[in-house]
Amino acid sequence: MTDIQQARLMVGTDLARRLTESSAAAAADILRRTGTAPCLATVLVGEDPASVTYVRMKRARCEQAGILSRQVVLPASVSTAGLVETVGALSADPEVHGILLQHPVGAHIDERAAFEAIAPEKDVDGVTMHSFAAMGFGLPGFVSCTPGGIMRLLDEYGVGLTGKHAVVVGRSAILGKPVGMLLLGRDATVTYCHSRTADLSSIVRQADVLVAAVGRPRFITGADIKPGAVVIDAGYNPGNVGDVDFETARLRASLITPVPGGVGPMTIAVLLAQTVEAATRQLGLG
Repeated sequence: MTDIQQARLMVGTDLARRLTESSAAAAADILRRTGTAPCLATVLVGEDPASVTYVRMKRARCEQAGILSRQVVLPASVSTAGLVETVGALSADPEVHGILLQHPVGAHIDERAAFEAIAPEKDVDGVTMHSFAAMGFGLPGFVSCTPGGIMRLLDEYGVGLTGKHAVVVGRSAILGKPVGMLLLGRDATVTYCHSRTADLSSIVRQADVLVAAVGRPRFITGADIKPGAVVIDAGYNPGNVGDVDFETARLRASLITPVPGGVGPMTIAVLLAQTVEAATRQLGLG
């Protein structure tokens, strides 16, 4: 009787640590050369517990990397106009090099209008239409952080993308859509799916590379995985559960990201790296 082969884990923690260490070294060099440390401004609307925790974690990571963290907290009752005004002021502030608008911001707010108030050169979270277009056209700019982290993970584990069929399950503007464009830019053939795709399982089974970003716990099972596929689980649901049923999927995949410890650490690491890059450009160093 032979043991069932299990997928190798694509762990993001070590890669994220190395990227953060590189960002810290670059931030220290910027401070030495200019007397100015890179600064990331985080805008938080209301007191959503998950958002508060996430912002606190980002602030701690900024400190580790030598990046100044300016936190702006607005009441949950703030209007779209008030939020846009705040973000616009940060965009105009030369001491701020990157801006992160933590979402969700409340159903009464036009989130897109708030995102578009971020100056493109400070959009280190890759959420504006300018950044989205740059990703689509393969032009210089800042990528959405989670898709950017996914691409770095694929490179770290030597996953070739040319000619591969990549299936993205999810269509959000900051995850599903941009990661598909980045994969397309690396010569993969990309199929977008979502929760309403007809006969979703049959399409997922064709994927050489699968990115699950639909926001539903264990939505994709091992039976849906093509043997030998690379599985990127970008979901995070209550109970530390991803969008893929990990235990069954790892019996068919060749590589798979765990939840937590896979994609998650890469998101913040890319945010820090892009903040340092933004400071480098704005201070005329590169």
